[in-house]
Amino acid sequence: MIAIIKYNAGNIRSVQNAITRLGYDSIITDNPSEILKADKVIFPGVGEASSAMRYLKERKLDVLLISLKQPVLGICLGLQLMGISSEEGNTKCLGIFNTVIKKFPPLEKVPHMGWNNFSEIKGSEIKDDEIKQSKILANLTLNDDVYYVHGFYAEVCENTIATCNYIQSFSSIMQKDNFYAMQFHPEKSASVGEKLLKNFLEL
Repeated sequence: MIAIIKYNAGNIRSVQNAITRLGYDSIITDNPSEILKADKVIFPGVGEASSAMRYLKERKLDVLLISLKQPVLGICLGLQLMGISSEEGNTKCLGIFNTVIKKFPPLEKVPHMGWNNFSEIKGSEIKDDEIKQSKILANLTLNDDVYYVHGFYAEVCENTIATCNYIQSFSSIMQKDNFYAMQFHPEKSASVGEKLLKNFLEL
């Protein structure tokens, strides 16, 4: 069973529909016991950082999320809330990834909306000078386009395993231990997004 975190954010139902198309059962829930029992957890969302974090804290989901041991996938706002802090509402976030969420400078059209490809795909960890690629990146190429809608971005850091360029380089896919995240919307990214969701669900 896949648990999709219910919190003060939109776009959750479309993620559930994408999971159903891949043949997996899921529930949308903010019940800690259901989340703990799930095989995998997805933390999606579109919305505003400070109000979303407030909802999580009121239900102690902030503490629960960082304690999870099964694979967890953040999507869009979910990725941003997994950083240290966000300039949106001057928000302290979950601190899973060692990155700060910043607002795009108004040099181009903001938000970054539409299709874009990857500028770099790299290994998720280095052991004995050997780069080991994350399984979530399987069959992903620099030519693959995915769909973005965001006005804030995660700075590139050691947890970044794929980047995208819009105004500047930012974290497109991140991983640390059992935590994964995508700034784009895989559920809206056609066959590439389906492939990436499947990679996560098959971990």
